[in-house]
Amino acid sequence: MLQDIMPGTAEQLEKEPTTGYIGFDPTSDSLHIGSLVPILLLLHLQKAGHRPVALLGGATGMIGDPSGKSEERNLLGEDQLEKNVAGIKKQLSKFLDFNSSQPNAATIVNNYDWFKGMGFIEFLRDAGKHITVNYMMSKDSVRKRIEGETGISYTEFAYQLMQGYDFYWLYKHKNCKLQMGGSDQWGNITTGAEFIRRKAGAEAFAFTCPLITKADGGKFGKTEKGNVWLDPEKTSPYQFYQFWLNAADADAEKWIRIFTFLDRPVIEALILEHHKDPGARLLQKTLAKELTVFVHNQEEYEKAIETTEKLFSQQNAPAEQLSVSDLESMEGVVKFDYPLEKLKQGIDIVSFLAETTIFPSKGEARKMVQQGGVSINRNKQSDTNTRLDQDLLLHSQYLLVQKGRKNYYLVKAV
Repeated sequence: MLQDIMPGTAEQLEKEPTTGYIGFDPTSDSLHIGSLVPILLLLHLQKAGHRPVALLGGATGMIGDPSGKSEERNLLGEDQLEKNVAGIKKQLSKFLDFNSSQPNAATIVNNYDWFKGMGFIEFLRDAGKHITVNYMMSKDSVRKRIEGETGISYTEFAYQLMQGYDFYWLYKHKNCKLQMGGSDQWGNITTGAEFIRRKAGAEAFAFTCPLITKADGGKFGKTEKGNVWLDPEKTSPYQFYQFWLNAADADAEKWIRIFTFLDRPVIEALILEHHKDPGARLLQKTLAKELTVFVHNQEEYEKAIETTEKLFSQQNAPAEQLSVSDLESMEGVVKFDYPLEKLKQGIDIVSFLAETTIFPSKGEARKMVQQGGVSINRNKQSDTNTRLDQDLLLHSQYLLVQKGRKNYYLVKAV
């Protein structure tokens, strides 16, 4: 989990309990699995006896960080930011120990609290004069944008000054000597340490973790449906479980070292076992279990297993064997109503698939049926002239539709 580290950081952490922070960008009211690495860094820090601080960028979120971005993003309004900050606070309290009776209790701060009362002149005097433009221009994130087609606005250019000031503020008010983050934040983080050196004449420390990648070059944490969120309302525990279960072997081998608290001998034994029989997907199953229990809980993990069994392990069993309770309790299955009247009259499969929005158009539906990529009640369909009617309904009410390998839909005739 370590990429870059400032000289003296390890010695500082071995010397005394140290306060360290990570910034979280409140662009949504939920964190996604890309945020798990910083959460885990704070957890490791706390487990080792240090004091973790989670900084929510209520102020910097209004500006936008140019690091790793090719263009400026939309600025968030105050009301939306407030909602996002509240949602993230609630999530973080699930993972970190905020019990104030502990000497190393976690704390949450919002940089909007110290920036909201600061005027432009005060910021220029207090922050701007300590860091030179030459220093700021030398950062990769800034240089790439200046040399690119879109350029960089003064707003985003000032971002590293604001983040640098955050580190200084935390140093001054919370005795925070350490900042951590993803490797794309190295430029902003070192600016903060430099700020403390120049303005307070003190030493600060930092390290970054590598950005998580996928073996196939795809973006980590993204699926066809978008981000994999930590909020069960946005990504169900079943879908969350499936994300890890579907990891490629090379990814599972790497991720199990990063995202779990299993120790090295256990992980190495799992990898050895997995290599003997990759088809059993032992690594993926362990990874999916550890993460689902960690982010959700044991009960949600067991429900995810149950749904997986019903959908995949019993695929050869007729759909008629599934009870109403089985169908209704399936998680991660898209559910919607459809007029019973249309099924009484009968409707061709292509029109049905398009009308229910299982496919965005009749053309795509027709193509997928012809390729054998659609099943109704676990029976593969290949004839585009097939008509669906009420006789097909399970328990006189349901149709179980499968699109491709992993997408399931439960259509309820009403």
